[in-house]
Amino acid sequence: MENYLNNIIVTIDGASGSGKEKIAKFISRKYKLYHLDSGLIYRRITLFFIKNKITVSDELRIKKTLNNKIKINPIKHVSLRNEEISRLSSIYATKKIVRDFVNKQQRIIVKKTLKNGKGCVIDGRDIGSKVFKNAKIKLFIQVNVKIRAKRRHKQLIEQGEKSIYSQILKNMKLRDKKDKNRKHSPLVIPKNAFIIDNSKSFDFTKKQLNEIFSKL
Repeated sequence: MENYLNNIIVTIDGASGSGKEKIAKFISRKYKLYHLDSGLIYRRITLFFIKNKITVSDELRIKKTLNNKIKINPIKHVSLRNEEISRLSSIYATKKIVRDFVNKQQRIIVKKTLKNGKGCVIDGRDIGSKVFKNAKIKLFIQVNVKIRAKRRHKQLIEQGEKSIYSQILKNMKLRDKKDKNRKHSPLVIPKNAFIIDNSKSFDFTKKQLNEIFSKL
């Protein structure tokens, strides 16, 4: 099983705040897989655009910037997790050129990782449906939007940020609508994906994951 997992790709898709990152980290630790968070790549690009005053409507500058092959290293950084970056990254992510750039970066990272003998777990919104369609295991995380909003509200409060639950809920519903209805790579349940209910305790979620991986 260990040798088999060295060449495996696990994709995790789901809406904003569904717990994809936590699940990916669990799988990464337990099965010694490299974890790639696609959302952080989008956030780093967004932060770069903001700092360089490149607006979402300035497609020429976006194209020129990405064609210059700016280095977007998917290393976690706490400032990328705030609500403003989340909101803006969802807007930039509607651009085909941005999605194509990020998808290419992900494929390069995963190809290199697999070549070095390590499997990968990647989470995002179009990973199993678009980026890695041939992944061995595809997961789709489902959680009611009200539960997601409550969790996000609690997380922001714990981080010391000002947070209003009703506003978080409103933003999440809007984000869901954008993700599901965007023209390029909308959020869908990937073909042959396992549906994971992450609305209860994490022990319940782990039980579902363990059942899936035990069949490998």
